[in-house]
Amino acid sequence: MTSPARLRIDFVSDVACPWCAIGLASLQEALARLDGAVHADIHLQPFELNPQLPLAGEDANEHLMHKYGMGEEQLEVNRSAIRERAAALGFAFNMRKGSRIYNTFDAHRLLHWAGLENRDRALALKQALLRAYFTDGKNVAERRILVGIAEDAGLHADAARRVLESGQYTDEVRAQERQFQQAGIHSVPATIVNGEYLISGGQPPEVFERALREIAAKTSRPAPSA
Repeated sequence: MTSPARLRIDFVSDVACPWCAIGLASLQEALARLDGAVHADIHLQPFELNPQLPLAGEDANEHLMHKYGMGEEQLEVNRSAIRERAAALGFAFNMRKGSRIYNTFDAHRLLHWAGLENRDRALALKQALLRAYFTDGKNVAERRILVGIAEDAGLHADAARRVLESGQYTDEVRAQERQFQQAGIHSVPATIVNGEYLISGGQPPEVFERALREIAAKTSRPAPSA
């Protein structure tokens, strides 16, 4: 019996990125389809789409229309497409007129800490943060809310509060952000497999499945004899 191919997956993303929510859900669906064929170690890596945002955030419509030079009608067309893709993956995307967009740096610090504690719980925290922002419209820059989300994901609330209040892991998160930017990652989500193969964007599950299957086959091949 062939043992599953072991894959390291670096998932570079932001909490306030709708295509990152879609990409993560698609990746997980693909891995479920590949159950037994691959063993994936998922490492969540930070990326800030809007590092300059204040903690209070900005009106999402105003921010996105200014940033991308689009009108309100086009913005709603884009949101409708995102809503449809997300729904097909079981994710409720509820962003609409009046929603706000927030600074996500503290969320990334919390995710870094969670990854050191337990990668499975870090993944649960990432999913909870995406739901809190895109489904429930919560302020993911507010530390009180972040502590509650961490606790719901199975992490210790007091430890999460200490991380947030102390500024811990600021340097580590900044260093990781620079590392991936210097490697050429300037848009997210970016899924990097075994440090070598890049899957860009919020691809459908079948695209992830096909790519991961091909990569797994390559890693399972015996090295050519000298």
